[in-house]
Amino acid sequence: RRMSAAFYVLSTLGGYVLTSALLLKCPGLLHRPKRQRFRCRHISHRGGAGENLENTMAAFHHAVNLGTDMLELDCHLTKDEQVVVSHDENLKRSTGVDVNISDLKYSELPPYLCKLDVTFQKECQCEGTDNRIPLLQEVFEAFPETPVNIDIKMNNNVLIRKVSELVSQYKREHLTVWGNVNYEIVSKCFKENSDIATIFCAQRVLLLLGLFYTGLLPFIPFKEEFFEIPMPSIILKLKEPEKMSRSQKFIIWLADTLLMRKALFDHLTARGIQV
Repeated sequence: RRMSAAFYVLSTLGGYVLTSALLLKCPGLLHRPKRQRFRCRHISHRGGAGENLENTMAAFHHAVNLGTDMLELDCHLTKDEQVVVSHDENLKRSTGVDVNISDLKYSELPPYLCKLDVTFQKECQCEGTDNRIPLLQEVFEAFPETPVNIDIKMNNNVLIRKVSELVSQYKREHLTVWGNVNYEIVSKCFKENSDIATIFCAQRVLLLLGLFYTGLLPFIPFKEEFFEIPMPSIILKLKEPEKMSRSQKFIIWLADTLLMRKALFDHLTARGIQV
């Protein structure tokens, strides 16, 4: 009986492993690939920060002229409920004025500094003469055919609704991706307008990894259409490695090893989820 029970467990486990491996390689057997509204390989983060002042119209125009596939930007809401393009809620870093966007009307927003640090590249600054904080509406009007990735920076129902209304007004559901690392924000986005593609939030990325390493990923459907994560080892380019402890370096190596998996990316891509 013990032998037969052990054989049953092993055969069941073996069947699960084989089925999981097959579906990981050929997900089309179980899932219909998502219809990709557009294909993006080159994404201009904050409009191409480092080449121009981040999140400005000059940056967006420069990126589009270079042939970028998508503009990535960040949105906040002013006191008079205008959707503006800015990474930070507090403007101290970008304008030198210690004030929150939500406390000012759009007409009261201070201009960007003419020189800004590039926060994701060590010892790098960018300069520009276009230092005005633009409206999201301006970006939509200037680039009607360019896909835009919108990071909803605040868990604000009015902001989410206003962005959705602008996307619908300019008929850009097929050209827009939105979300945030926060689970609640992405859930609200999907509930507000399910016609706009969403990204995996941090919580869902961790879930996806857990499913991948337990072999369950091929069996689970996903509503998200874009998988966007930073490469963990990029931290080594932002900080001085010689000043980092062994444990810090190990954590970065481990995160890089767990996240940067070709089999995972290939599977998601085959399911129509852009990586």
